[in-house]
Amino acid sequence: MRLFQLLFRASPAALLLVLCLQLGSNKAQENTTSPRIIILDFQLARVEDEKQEVTADLKVQTELKECMVIKAFLSSNVHIEGGFSFKYTACLCEDNPRRFFWDFKTNSTAQIAAVVDIVRELYICPDDDAVIPIKANRFYTVKTLPAA
Repeated sequence: MRLFQLLFRASPAALLLVLCLQLGSNKAQENTTSPRIIILDFQLARVEDEKQEVTADLKVQTELKECMVIKAFLSSNVHIEGGFSFKYTACLCEDNPRRFFWDFKTNSTAQIAAVVDIVRELYICPDDDAVIPIKANRFYTVKTLPAA
């Protein structure tokens, strides 16, 4: 009989403990979001002088724990010469965001896209430790550059 009395006294405490554990685990699961593979911050700035020079500034970040090899370049709906055609290759890691600059001249309105491809290339990342995400390997953002 005493055994049954102990069982019934412990039940409310055990139920409360299970309820608290369940609520705590649900809250922990809600806060899990998948890390963003690539984060782009793209800015265009025109120098107001007779040269009509434009500076494009691209900052690339990742929230992945692993590093990856990236190629960054610009693309446009109009033909632009000079530094516009430069392509950069770099190792991108979570704790080391990368920044790329292009200087070029144009006096026409243009749609300019900053494009970042995740590629498989050796001798860029330390010890060639780099990943290629399955989800996507090309990321871009587009800005309009008004005519001068």
